[in-house]
Amino acid sequence: MCRNIKTLFNFDLPVTPEEVQAASLQFVRKISGFNKPSQANEAVFLAAIDEVAAVSARLLQSLETNAPPKNREEEAAKAKARAAERFGD
Repeated sequence: MCRNIKTLFNFDLPVTPEEVQAASLQFVRKISGFNKPSQANEAVFLAAIDEVAAVSARLLQSLETNAPPKNREEEAAKAKARAAERFGD
């Protein structure tokens, strides 16, 4: 999985549309190989982001779990610690 795409399910504050859109943008960038598409590809690139965001939002709304919700700050701290260990910061 792309390291820039974060888990969005089961947080104490529900995922926002902006977070879903940002993850969708990263996904489309990854699979297309474009950071910014050419003018010829911009419309289909943006349409793909919207479609991925819509499917992702439906998925997140449909998922169920018995696990307690995760805390965003704690998860961010864990990620930062993993990055520090990985990259030696």
